[in-house]
Amino acid sequence: MACVTQESVNCINGTEDDSFAASVSDQQKQNEVRSKIWKVMKYVGPGFLVCIAYVDPGNFETDFQAGADYKFKLLWVLLWSTCASLFIQSLAANLGVTTGRHLAEHCKAEYNHNVNMCLWIAAEISIIASDVPEVLGTALALDLLFNIPVWIGVILTGVITLSFLGLQKFGARNLELFIAFLVFAMAICFFVELGFAKPPVIEVLKGLAIPSLAGSGATALTISFVGSIIMPHNLYLHSALVLSRKTSPTVQAIKEARFFCLLESGVALSVSLLINIAVISLSGTVCSNPSLSNEDKEKCSELNLNQASFLLGSILGSWSSTLFGITLIVSGQSSTITGTYAGQYVMQGFLNLRMSPWKRNLLTRCVAIVPSLIAALIGGARGAGSLIIVSSMVLSFELPFALIPLLKFTSDERKMGSHKNHLAITVATWMIGSLIILVNIYFLGETFYEWLRPKSAISLVGKVFIGIASFGALLAYLFAVLYLTFRKDKVKVSHAIALEVNENA
Repeated sequence: MACVTQESVNCINGTEDDSFAASVSDQQKQNEVRSKIWKVMKYVGPGFLVCIAYVDPGNFETDFQAGADYKFKLLWVLLWSTCASLFIQSLAANLGVTTGRHLAEHCKAEYNHNVNMCLWIAAEISIIASDVPEVLGTALALDLLFNIPVWIGVILTGVITLSFLGLQKFGARNLELFIAFLVFAMAICFFVELGFAKPPVIEVLKGLAIPSLAGSGATALTISFVGSIIMPHNLYLHSALVLSRKTSPTVQAIKEARFFCLLESGVALSVSLLINIAVISLSGTVCSNPSLSNEDKEKCSELNLNQASFLLGSILGSWSSTLFGITLIVSGQSSTITGTYAGQYVMQGFLNLRMSPWKRNLLTRCVAIVPSLIAALIGGARGAGSLIIVSSMVLSFELPFALIPLLKFTSDERKMGSHKNHLAITVATWMIGSLIILVNIYFLGETFYEWLRPKSAISLVGKVFIGIASFGALLAYLFAVLYLTFRKDKVKVSHAIALEVNENA
């Protein structure tokens, strides 16, 4: 009897031990899952700040026109452009994670004073150029929603942006999460409108899958899409934001950080892609509506942000126009915040200038607001739209001065160690970079031709001066691009190389 009792006790104890072991195992699995989730969440933020450049008011204007003119036939350009942008942006993140320095700091270390000053000026101009559409887009939205004059809206935009930037005192992380929230808010607004417009799904999928170009106008819009897939300030911004993640200085940790940065950027850019698809599909569906009046058809033929709002309101209802205005405010404010943030890193990296956040924010806001305010006072909404086009041209001109150093630095073993780009990635990125640069040069050349063609309104004397100035500027531009491309890098970054030596030892 005692024996049986003892066996029963052992059996009970064994069962309890197994249950305890199973409980411990389940707890460990839960802890591992929580750890992985927190590890992923740690890297959420930089990609969403970067993707704002793809859903800013300037891009919306291009999207609306593409949908109005060609319905869904240019969606494939948008898809492939976003894939290329993910490819390039991942290099910016890799540079920061691997070396512990962002792109502006690398440029300062690599180039002499004169070259650095030129690169810094180019970066600042690109930030201002990218900021102008955002400021004007928000001002137009305030005019749409509250009948506030555009010039007053420009001033209010600066004040609102400075208020939002006050989130920095709570840490960059909170600002990143706030921007991520705004991106999802934009997506919800456009998908609500898209749900009421009900675009033909099959045609949308065909537009994404089947490349096609119908006429010179489609080619021009394609060039516009391709030329705007990479914003110069985004390369500086992305390489700097990842530094806040405090990656452990080990090869394995760097590989892990690079993977999570790529994953987070992929998710963020996918959201921005869906938003742009929604905008084009919305425009294509509305402007192909057979019940459009002649006045609405005229709006579709030359669709800007202001006309788009009234067009949506007349077709889908006044609520649609209001929702579009809200979306435009969210887009403009998000973009101005990221532009200001990029300006801080550029100023710090190139000039090693340590200013208080409020002083830097106020300086960059004033620089962006002044041209926007002048355009709004002189030309109103039409002048604002013209300035948006000019700013896009400036961005095209500035792009190589950030892109070429990035491609060279990430392919240099002295800077990246074994984390440098593989040969296939190097070839692919240089092909993408060369294509973007050629597209931008073509875009600039075409613009000069429009100014100089025989039927243009410019006088003969004006054409002569423009021709001489544009030819000289183009030569200087090509020289600068070739110099950055073929100059041999000299500065080593010991972080990655010393790291590998220590681990291999």
